[in-house]
Amino acid sequence: MADSLVLTGSEKTFSPDQIIVSKTDTKGRITYANQLFLSIAEYTEKDVLGQPHSMIRHPAMPRCIFELLWRTIAAGDEIFAYVVNRTKQQNHYWVMAHVTAQRDENGQITGYHSSRRCPSRAALEIIKPLYARLLAAEQQHSNDKQGLQAGRAMLEDILHQSGKRYDQFVFDLIRLPLEQHLYQ
Repeated sequence: MADSLVLTGSEKTFSPDQIIVSKTDTKGRITYANQLFLSIAEYTEKDVLGQPHSMIRHPAMPRCIFELLWRTIAAGDEIFAYVVNRTKQQNHYWVMAHVTAQRDENGQITGYHSSRRCPSRAALEIIKPLYARLLAAEQQHSNDKQGLQAGRAMLEDILHQSGKRYDQFVFDLIRLPLEQHLYQ
């Protein structure tokens, strides 16, 4: 499907005081989307409810980052991650996502909650080339599984060389100066 997309290259923006919110079931199907999500993603509530959250996946987003995200939240842990999403009209928008598991009274995971904020320019100056490298490593393989393994190995190597875990790497980027937020 990604090969047939004609992306506009136009970026949609939102302000640092706004939060995009969505919820999914355990399979990643959207169960809730706030008005900002709908506006930025250019969908109606009817368009998104019950649909896989991957409907907004941008083809420039490395699969290894999504694998890390899903592995983390399926284990019941929270994750922060930079994500580029695709809109219905083939525009794009960047977010700093915070994804957590929702649990029932017995502690069982019943779904996931994602709050997304505006990332800083400084963070994206680091993330964009990193994601381009990860995606290139993934795309060097015609086999999706091998591509995913290559992207994962590259990410693990980058983190090892930095001496940081993924969460430490992301938090260092979040702490970059607030005055550098994209959409102020």
